[in-house]
Amino acid sequence: MADQDAQPPVGIAPSALSVLRWDEPPEGPVLVLLDQTRLPAEEAELVCADVPALVEAIRTLAVRGAPLLGIAGAYGVALAAVRGQDVEVAAGLLERARPTAVNLGYGVRRAAGVYRAAVEKGAGPAQAAAEVLAEARALHREDAVASGRMARFGLALLDELLPDGGQQLLTHCNTGALVSGGEGTAFAVALGAHRAGRLRRLWVDETRPLLQGARLTAYEAARSGMPYSLLTDNAAGSLFAAGEVDAVLIGADRIAADGSVANKVGSYPLAVLAKYHHVPFIVVAPTTTVDLDTADGASITVEQRPGREVTEVTLSQVGVAGRETGGVVVAPLGSPAYNPAFDITPPELVTAIVTEEGVISPVTGVGLAELCARSSQITIS
Repeated sequence: MADQDAQPPVGIAPSALSVLRWDEPPEGPVLVLLDQTRLPAEEAELVCADVPALVEAIRTLAVRGAPLLGIAGAYGVALAAVRGQDVEVAAGLLERARPTAVNLGYGVRRAAGVYRAAVEKGAGPAQAAAEVLAEARALHREDAVASGRMARFGLALLDELLPDGGQQLLTHCNTGALVSGGEGTAFAVALGAHRAGRLRRLWVDETRPLLQGARLTAYEAARSGMPYSLLTDNAAGSLFAAGEVDAVLIGADRIAADGSVANKVGSYPLAVLAKYHHVPFIVVAPTTTVDLDTADGASITVEQRPGREVTEVTLSQVGVAGRETGGVVVAPLGSPAYNPAFDITPPELVTAIVTEEGVISPVTGVGLAELCARSSQITIS
């Protein structure tokens, strides 16, 4: 039977979406996910009873977003340990599920490291599994706290850059509660501006080809009562030209040692537009997204997704008979497609990087290294 630990960890707002939770039904522990492929039409949960099911959920984007992938990875290791499966094999499967988001590997390695340390100290399988689960829950709590800190630092930065208020913010992809243990990264900053009465308009890129902006960010904005408007990705330039964008807020899936930022494809063109129009381009991400072992943007592995995501319009929804429908072909059969999941924005186009440990501006490798060194000496509780 599920106990109190199945509830969201302390530090997560009671109103926050329940996007990921550990549960213990009679048939055994499971990881329960809010299936993001079904939003906004349906709020449906996906139950992962083993690591292969979780890997499939990660690959199909049922669970997504850099910080949340780290949390899911840690819980996945715990799931393998609690169910008596091979933890090392499970960790390898999870870490390879998606190559670009560094948080996934971080969460997996952190949890697997706790398991190995417990075994080396002579802990039995049950005790080692309990320690890994506790570590996954700790990571979940830390991310929730980090989300709140990023929101505060980001809002202070916006007030400094845009002191007149009435902020018109443009965002890309989805960076809210659906990607986080708390209220998100970039979206959490915009939400803070809204709660402070400073948000005039949130411009939401639809984010082709899978429409994470249209399906997910618009869903979260509406749920929070924010003033927002949805636009096609290629309409952003006209907004900049009209002076309707005061700042761009995006998240990140990996930040290289030199400050290069990998984020959902379409981010780099926004950075170029922002630079030309003298608009701040702000990246909001936890320090777990910074990868000092990756030297620069050229060293980041960019995930290539299936071409059908471009050649078809996929509308995941439940049909009248309960069957999945979708996949409307919009290109000639056999059309080749270029479908990178991410693009790379060089540091010279980034105004600032906001983390839970503070703001880096200008963005330099030295600044990133110093911030990560400070972060490693701080325990969030």
